[in-house]
Amino acid sequence: MSTLYFITHPEVVVDPATPIERWHLSASGIDRMRTFSRSPMLAGVRAVLSSRETKAIEAAGILSGALGLGVGVSDRLGENDRSATGFLPPPEFEQAADAFFAQPDMSFRGWERAVDAQARVRKAVAQIVSEHVGGDLAIVAHGAVGTLLFCALSGNPISRSFDQPFQGHFWQATLPNLVPDHAWQPIAPRN
Repeated sequence: MSTLYFITHPEVVVDPATPIERWHLSASGIDRMRTFSRSPMLAGVRAVLSSRETKAIEAAGILSGALGLGVGVSDRLGENDRSATGFLPPPEFEQAADAFFAQPDMSFRGWERAVDAQARVRKAVAQIVSEHVGGDLAIVAHGAVGTLLFCALSGNPISRSFDQPFQGHFWQATLPNLVPDHAWQPIAPRN
């Protein structure tokens, strides 16, 4: 049996003047991703895919570099579209994220609806898995869509109670049936 590792990018440099999709990993995020990329658990990974967002590409690049692999990129692995509001200060963002998960059929202030983001990422991962030729598979993306996908694959309703507690986590599932083995676990200790 092969394994899918769904990995979220670790900590980023928050810059309200830069579009969120272009944020970079912080020094701490880079360190945590380097530590994770050396994990013996990942030795069987034969393909690494990433969302198109800079922070995910950087995290996937660290992982793929450690494994001697290239990185594939998919637009459909992106985080839920929050461009209608852009950057929100942390307390306001947390309230918005609560609303996003609590009312998955509704758009929060123009955000992509949770049900739509879930369908998008589920379809993207199903296609990636169908084209994967063997060995373990790593997908590096984002917390909200990773949580939405985990909820769908584990048969749970959309709920923030399944969300990662902070950036830089992973869950894994058996391939090709995509049954999760466990919920979010940190990629490495936080500095």
